[in-house]
Amino acid sequence: MAKKRDGERSTNRRKNISKSPAKTNQSSESSNSSSNSDQTLKPLNLFLIFIVISAISIIVYRTLYGSTAVSVVRSVYDRDLVKTEVKYHEIIAEHSRVSSNLSRFFQNPVLAYVTPWNSKGYELAKEFSYKLNHISPVWYDLKSQGANLVLEGRHNADKGWISELRKKGDAQIVPRVVLEAVPMDLLKKKKQRDKAINLIIAECSEMEYDGIVLESWSRWAAYGVLHDPDTRKMALKFILELGQAMHSVGLEMESKKSLQLVYVIGPPRSEMLKEYDFGPEDLRTLSDVVDGYSLMTYDFSSPQNPGPNAPLKWIHSVMQLLLRSTDSSSQTLAQKIFIGINFYGNDFALSGGLGGGPIIGREYLSLMERYRPSLQWEINSAEHYFVYTGDQNDQHVVFYPSLLSIAKRLEEAQSWGAGISIWEIGQGLDYFFDVL
Repeated sequence: MAKKRDGERSTNRRKNISKSPAKTNQSSESSNSSSNSDQTLKPLNLFLIFIVISAISIIVYRTLYGSTAVSVVRSVYDRDLVKTEVKYHEIIAEHSRVSSNLSRFFQNPVLAYVTPWNSKGYELAKEFSYKLNHISPVWYDLKSQGANLVLEGRHNADKGWISELRKKGDAQIVPRVVLEAVPMDLLKKKKQRDKAINLIIAECSEMEYDGIVLESWSRWAAYGVLHDPDTRKMALKFILELGQAMHSVGLEMESKKSLQLVYVIGPPRSEMLKEYDFGPEDLRTLSDVVDGYSLMTYDFSSPQNPGPNAPLKWIHSVMQLLLRSTDSSSQTLAQKIFIGINFYGNDFALSGGLGGGPIIGREYLSLMERYRPSLQWEINSAEHYFVYTGDQNDQHVVFYPSLLSIAKRLEEAQSWGAGISIWEIGQGLDYFFDVL
């Protein structure tokens, strides 16, 4: 029995000994597993903590600085873009960035044309209405129809757009009316003149316009009407009658006010005035009934005579010619003139035969991207230009407005106390509005 118990004890000890390593291994494995798990979790935990802290930091920053953290676009002056040494890549990069500053640099009146065939102008008129005093959509033609007269263009009128403009600012809506009617019938027959005047006033009243911009002088010159002294007097008489009639009519908007008449005039080409030129005496004759003159100081050059669009010295000489006297009346007349500024340019062919013509902003940018030209400042005309060689090895010269060329013309207008008229805002680059 003693041996048996001793054997059992021996057996039990062996069992215990055999079990002990298993427990030790299990403990060791458990320890190793825990250690490996800790090593795996530590980098993950650190990464999660980093993400959480970053997210909290962003939320706090936006909460504290959200209103000022939005990128504020500085003016073209602060960005040092109004200069002679302009690089093509600056224009490509900056042309669409317009300052968030709502103030006006040019304090004199601004008349802006918009055209139905360039919808961008409509959007820009709304966006920058605070920088515009008069907006002239190019909508109407007054035409002869047999023995009658008709005013065409109502289908172009956009009442919704006008309503939006009214809400945004105080710019006057003065659509352009081109007088296409047969001149001799219109000018010599009182019934025809009265009919034309009534059609214009009725349209203004019904559509709640502030007036019109009338273009007729260049048409009359083309018909030869202005070469004859008698019919020339009749032409001036019609404008006088129209202006008097429009001033006698009031529009009931915010207050009672008369309809405005802005008259389009071309620049005399020389000091020796021709009978078809609109000169200083005409300016004075109509001064009491015309509220403003839209002076077309552009298109100086042509495909037959390539060059700048509107040399600054030429603009100055035109103003001198129209305002010959130095008395106080001359200053008053200057304030009625809107000096024309083109927002389009010209791409003229210099070789391979004369050719080329007007280009607008998107076409100008396309040339920039394709040819990467070196822009030059032409000091005599105060305009930028560049030369490039086309696909057919033909050489071209491009004159297109720049920030500096526009700024120089604003200074010229300011020196006379005159306003400016822009043909037309949809053809330019967005950041042109920064200098206005």
